[in-house]
Amino acid sequence: MARAILAGAALATACAATAQDSEEIITSHGYSYFGELDYPPDYQNFDFVNPDAPKGGELVLGASGTFDSLNPYSRKGRAGALTTLQYDQLIESTEDSVGQYYGILAESLEYAADKSWVIFHLRPEATFWDGTPVKAEDVVYSHTLFITQGLPSYAQAVDRMVDSAEALDEHTVKFTFNPEESKRSRIETVGSTPVFSKAWFEADSSRRLDEPRLEVAVGSGPYKLESYDVNRRIVYKRREDYWGADIPFNRGRNNYDTIRVEYFSDQTALFEAFKAGEYTFRVETDPKLWATSYDFPKVKKGVVKLEEIADGSPPNPTGFVFNLAKPQFQDKRVRQAIALAFNFEWSNQALRYGLYAPRSSFVQGTHVEAQGVPEGEELAFLESLGDVVPDDLLADPVPVAHESDADRVGDRRNLRSASRLLEEAGWTTGSDGVRRNADGQELRVNMLIPTNIESSVEAMHEIFVKNLKQIGVQASYEKVDPSQYTLRQRDRDYDMLYSTRYGAFLSTGGGLSQMYGSREAEFSLFNPAGLASPLVDAIIEASFEAQSQEETDVALMALDRALRYEFFIVPDGYIPDYWVAYYDMYEHPETLPPYDLGYLSYWWVNPEKAAALKEAGALN
Repeated sequence: MARAILAGAALATACAATAQDSEEIITSHGYSYFGELDYPPDYQNFDFVNPDAPKGGELVLGASGTFDSLNPYSRKGRAGALTTLQYDQLIESTEDSVGQYYGILAESLEYAADKSWVIFHLRPEATFWDGTPVKAEDVVYSHTLFITQGLPSYAQAVDRMVDSAEALDEHTVKFTFNPEESKRSRIETVGSTPVFSKAWFEADSSRRLDEPRLEVAVGSGPYKLESYDVNRRIVYKRREDYWGADIPFNRGRNNYDTIRVEYFSDQTALFEAFKAGEYTFRVETDPKLWATSYDFPKVKKGVVKLEEIADGSPPNPTGFVFNLAKPQFQDKRVRQAIALAFNFEWSNQALRYGLYAPRSSFVQGTHVEAQGVPEGEELAFLESLGDVVPDDLLADPVPVAHESDADRVGDRRNLRSASRLLEEAGWTTGSDGVRRNADGQELRVNMLIPTNIESSVEAMHEIFVKNLKQIGVQASYEKVDPSQYTLRQRDRDYDMLYSTRYGAFLSTGGGLSQMYGSREAEFSLFNPAGLASPLVDAIIEASFEAQSQEETDVALMALDRALRYEFFIVPDGYIPDYWVAYYDMYEHPETLPPYDLGYLSYWWVNPEKAAALKEAGALN
């Protein structure tokens, strides 16, 4: 879904249009909403891959916490890592463009120009790992599973979108769409659904998509579960008989013989295990570790290689999310006051070694980031929406993250401003210094974090809580084990949550509604604040009607402005680059695409380097 809501300009058109019964039908090897594809029908591989990458070796990753399920699509349980590697889709997006999709299970597709229906033609050579062919009925069955047993926010949205799904023959499947729903995201949504074996599910009535289980549904993907040890490891083996190894989309991909995930109890144990060689590839997200701890002997000897690789994607809008269902957060002034107690600058210098960049926008640093007051086409777009747009959103500059004193834990100026806001909102301090409302209720804020969270993020919570207490807020943070954290996260049992659930956007589509829309706000796992804003809804709906990329960009700029206006996240900063540490046997193409690091997909193992590391005793 994350890729489905990204977009950008594309260059070359590679679609053929014909006329049939006065209805324009487009036939193509791929799909983009405005009909443009960078790669032609006869493309052999993507520009960013090494089509001659050697096959073999092992990628070993580390994870902290626990798992009790190998079903990634259930709302219940805590799924093990990378289980989705086992399932193919009809079409999939690429890492060097946004909003462009090319065939995997589908060798071609045809669709009405008005996007009222789409037909996918399956590759006849596609097979599940049990040797049975992938048929149109498996696609229809998988679609039905997701709308009847899938995550509610996704299931309801897709159920509204699709009027019917039918197998026209063994290798042809047709989806007909609801004309009352937006044309956006129709084709890529149904095309990106993982495909399961219908026969496997029907062989046992207890097999469900919405229940956790350690039994793996049969798929057609390049990797298959080889073994697992609950809370210790998961091993996937590349299929030697994988049907899609040589199709253009996969050429240069899926290069490891084995992908193994080793589990550890917490972040400290996880890092020490990497140093010891218990796993061999690590994407670092803790700035303290990156700044201070990568000077161990294996790094100095060149056994472990460090790289900083530019990340071309807009940063995720990570931060402290308010649960908007909580009564103490109904007044935006309270949320703004609480935010003023967070000192990003001090946290960045003291806890993150100045390695994070500040963030205000949901699309930071992109061409659709809102600036200043709305002008020109953006202003005209907002005015066209009518009374749903507040006057102050049109008149005031877009909100930006406050600045704090980097030399003081508590910025006195910001804390005074926060106190004034709380007074205005009716939360006054008594003789005990505690803030209460007119009903005598204390202003309480509890932040939920998992025990395996990074140490720097936990320290940020400590400082945030300390500053809130200074202005009379009964603040606290609560650590729970990862399984309990997952359950409470799903049940919205928290006041505030440090979250990475929300996503940036460079295009419009159904993913925006699932994250920021009102319809599924009460239960969507992708909307942890429970944001339900008529203003945001109106902008998203209008964005669906954009007739060009330029019109889409105007709507997305307005959306960024509206989301910042609603103020439901205290923004944290972001890392502009990938920080990567790995045992020096992995290699990657010289030029990496902008939207994905791709170490799971198009990196590979150099067999000579791997043998040298083993001979030197650097690896087990």
